[in-house]
Amino acid sequence: MREQLSGLGRLRYYLIPDRIMEVILIQDLHKFGKTGSVIKVKRGFARNFLFPRHLAIPATPNNIKKIEQESKRIVNLHQRQKEKAENLSMRRGGISVTIPVTTHDEDKLYGSIGPEDIIQVLNQDGVVEVDNPKQVILDEPIKSTGVYDVTIKLHPEVSVKIKVWVVKK
Repeated sequence: MREQLSGLGRLRYYLIPDRIMEVILIQDLHKFGKTGSVIKVKRGFARNFLFPRHLAIPATPNNIKKIEQESKRIVNLHQRQKEKAENLSMRRGGISVTIPVTTHDEDKLYGSIGPEDIIQVLNQDGVVEVDNPKQVILDEPIKSTGVYDVTIKLHPEVSVKIKVWVVKK
């Protein structure tokens, strides 16, 4: 049992060095760090929050070696993905896609064309493989017929511009 601590005693209790441990983050945590970084946290936080949620592992020498090897593998994987995206952007420089839509009153659309619609057309034509709507960058949804420049992020560092032609059916 712990007796009531006051003043300096309470401060010493919370600053005991063995109440702090080092952990390696498995996932990015907003205020703590990125994947693979070694941080110091209180034991209770690690034991009750980080470990059960598989957000971190203890920073033992063996785990540190594993994380270093894993980070090298991930860096190589990201480099290969970037090279693949750059090659694709070089080959697919002037891509254009046509989207036929129904219109009313001159050139106004029924509804609008968003990133999901553009992804569907790109994947259907086999032009570029895009999975996430966040990869398609539109200033605002397309609401009238015409030609629009749309940016597609193939990789965080590589993007390609395509022309989207919106025409009447």
